[in-house]
Amino acid sequence: MNWNTHEITNVVAELSDYNVYSTDVALREAVHRGAGQAFDAELAGYGALLGRASTLRMADAANRFAPTLRAYDRGGRRVDVVEFHPAWHGIMKIMREQGLVAMPFADARPGAWAAYAAGFSMHGQIEAGSLCPASMTFACIPVLQKEPELFATLAAGLYSKKYDERDVPIEQKSSLLIGMGMTEKQGGSDVRSNTTRATAISGGDGGRGNEYLLVGHKWFFSAPTSDAHLVLARTEGGLSCFYVPRYRPDGSKNAVRIQRLKEKLGNRSNASSEVEFEDAWGLMIGDVGRGIPTIIEMATLTRLNCVMGSAGLIRQAVVQAINYANCRMAFGKHLSEQPLMRNVLADMALESEAATQLMMRLTDAFARGDGSLLARAYQRIVTPAAKFWIAKRGIELAAEALEVFGGNGYVEDGPMARLYREMPVISIWEGSGNIMALDMLRAIAREPDALVALVDDLAAKLADDAHLRAQLAALLNISRTPADELESSARQHAQRLILLIQAALLREHSPAEVADAFIASRFDSQCGRVYGTLPDHTQHAAIVGRAWQQ
Repeated sequence: MNWNTHEITNVVAELSDYNVYSTDVALREAVHRGAGQAFDAELAGYGALLGRASTLRMADAANRFAPTLRAYDRGGRRVDVVEFHPAWHGIMKIMREQGLVAMPFADARPGAWAAYAAGFSMHGQIEAGSLCPASMTFACIPVLQKEPELFATLAAGLYSKKYDERDVPIEQKSSLLIGMGMTEKQGGSDVRSNTTRATAISGGDGGRGNEYLLVGHKWFFSAPTSDAHLVLARTEGGLSCFYVPRYRPDGSKNAVRIQRLKEKLGNRSNASSEVEFEDAWGLMIGDVGRGIPTIIEMATLTRLNCVMGSAGLIRQAVVQAINYANCRMAFGKHLSEQPLMRNVLADMALESEAATQLMMRLTDAFARGDGSLLARAYQRIVTPAAKFWIAKRGIELAAEALEVFGGNGYVEDGPMARLYREMPVISIWEGSGNIMALDMLRAIAREPDALVALVDDLAAKLADDAHLRAQLAALLNISRTPADELESSARQHAQRLILLIQAALLREHSPAEVADAFIASRFDSQCGRVYGTLPDHTQHAAIVGRAWQQ
């Protein structure tokens, strides 16, 4: 019997079939500033592909049907196969074909870094789990380039724009993925406490380029089906870095045993695992005892990717919230017409544009690679601070965006639950908030002149604001603060640094209503702690309209 109890109205349809790139004014402008105009058509094409209903369904399926571990075949032989839903491979395929694994290294066109940052953050808006294997592969390239003989065997596969999901030896593959393994049970972020041991096969000291056998474990080993991992292990000469492929040179499966896959809060599409090394074959890269500096070079780039990923997730949360508010009626008006809701939406839009501007400026410092004090300041000081701050703000913003949907945001049928779960992983991965803030201080201690160059650059853009001049002066006082006091306030210093940089970038590149509202709120103790507390004179409608131009 077909009972009609009510008419279904005022239910907002899923946002789909839109262009992730062309609807993002701030991102397009930043790509052009990064000399990326030649990539405009490619980015617009990828933006349209990402926004398609079919792509959104694929991303949803990749997260609903998580990977599973099949440790043994039917005959009892150890195989360590991780099985993914076809949707995962579909998502990975479009990402690889877009060049979002090695673009800055493989594409010689001007603006490749800017296009890469835009594409990477756009992809993360739609499916964030796939960013992990792509990021690790991207970040390993400069490290492996310093090992010419090894890199010669890997370069074609790393630079390839084909996706090859097969679990076969590297020599048989058309493209490669490389992961990293640092974390152990007893240490977490304290990798100096790692106990995994490596013994030279040839005996003696071994050394760079020599073969080793590794015995030990890794507690978090993301993308375990990658074709190889860079791994930290202890030798007689100290903690060193090793290239550990999935298959040994003789073609047999390497003894990297997957114990189980992690059941995670979010990032469910991507496989993260615990592994044990049972005399796993590895090749030392970098110098003996220099494992941490070797792999930290890789971590610096993955932290840059964290900023891109957080900026993308923030952008998607804001887009979803604005679209929903534009379509949903409440108390006789659209939600977006309600004064308090406009305040909330505008505040979140400010956060998104500030994150986008910071992501693109930070990427530009890596693109230039000119070795200047200012470029080094962005790479070494700003990168960990930005990773700390943008990831933290993303967690707060996701909760606020979910609340715009009300109860509809709290169910798995819509987009917000997955976005909400995705946010915290970036705050943890590659170093939690404390680690990032302390890394920023260590970078300042190593290069105090770089901080001075950064503050001078900011002062040139913000000198007309007395309040901001005081904030800049406080930043310079870092080098004169006692060590204990400095460490305990590290998060405060990181926050101040990033907010000042964002203020300067918005002043320089965004409309006055955006920059003014950001500065008026983020440096006022009565504003900015929760979203929706912008001053009364803020041009809410103009800010929201700039953020979402469908």
